[in-house]
Amino acid sequence: MNKLYRYPDKGYLGGVCYGFGVYTKTDPIIWRVLAIFAGLGLVYLVFWLFLEKA
Repeated sequence: MNKLYRYPDKGYLGGVCYGFGVYTKTDPIIWRVLAIFAGLGLVYLVFWLFLEKA
């Protein structure tokens, strides 16, 4: 079973989008575009605060 983590050393800001990429086995750029253009900035901040570091 996969667990969602954030990767602060491999990501740009907090590593949340990189963590989503690893979790879903997709490119993290897709998650970054969604976070910026789909208005998911607040959701990103919540995950940044509550996700464990890998």
